[in-house]
Amino acid sequence: MKIMFMGTPEFAVPSLEKLINSRHEVISVVCQPDKPKGRSKTPIAPPTKVVAEKYLIPVLQPQKIKTEEFHDEVKSIKPDLIAVVAYGKILPKDILEFPKYKCINVHASILPKYRGAAPINWSIVRGETETGVTTMLMDEGMDTGDILLIEKVKIAADQNSNELANKLSEVGPELLLKTIDLVEKDEITPIKQNDEEATYAPLMRKEDGKIDWNKSAEEINNLIRGMQPWPNAYTTLDGKNLKIFKAEIKEGNGKPGEIALAGKESLKVATGKNLLEIKELQIEGSKRMNIEDFQRGRKLEEGAVFGT
Repeated sequence: MKIMFMGTPEFAVPSLEKLINSRHEVISVVCQPDKPKGRSKTPIAPPTKVVAEKYLIPVLQPQKIKTEEFHDEVKSIKPDLIAVVAYGKILPKDILEFPKYKCINVHASILPKYRGAAPINWSIVRGETETGVTTMLMDEGMDTGDILLIEKVKIAADQNSNELANKLSEVGPELLLKTIDLVEKDEITPIKQNDEEATYAPLMRKEDGKIDWNKSAEEINNLIRGMQPWPNAYTTLDGKNLKIFKAEIKEGNGKPGEIALAGKESLKVATGKNLLEIKELQIEGSKRMNIEDFQRGRKLEEGAVFGT
């Protein structure tokens, strides 16, 4: 069938490539407009646009999709189905209802849990041990459409959100193609979501990454793992912001936020429950480094307190 693909970030690329290399035809790719990056503010193309141009597939980058102009564009392209993977906007009703086989979305959670923009991050922050990928028929709500297929994935105890995203981006393409083939053959029955079981994963804010040392080491470690690549888990030290990228939970206790053990190759901080051994960090004005290199330069002492 003829497919319009709507997706923007790197997470969507494997799904796009899977469809391009399938028996189906990707006739158009829709993504967010190029965004300026760096000091030079040079416009950078979204990853899906780069892939589309490689395969000579037409690209659309509308500023707004709730317009007559975009509706006419879709109508002229005449897709049989629209596949959506991390596009970044909710589709209007006229677009949802236009294709013969409707619009199918790939969402990185086990719906109805973690509806919203950042399901991968929040599933880790909230201590989940399992997540997955769901394909669904899209409606006008935020990830509220009928479920088509689900594949579950375990979350490893030391896995961060970047690593989990990479894993789910491998699962998503296979599930999407399987879903499309079953929909085309009318061999799949959509299942309504139970709204009473729904949880939400909103866009992350910078303040979401702030560490509360009164929480347990487990909760703080989940925050560290889940707040990557942005805003990252952070605290303060001597009036400077300090980001923590990797840590381990250790037994012990002490005053929350206080350095309980400081050595050449170890830095353990007390929390509300147990200790947190910091492995990788970055202080304001410096680069990211492991604890050995950090201690070689700053030599933190026991008794110093984070977050003050």
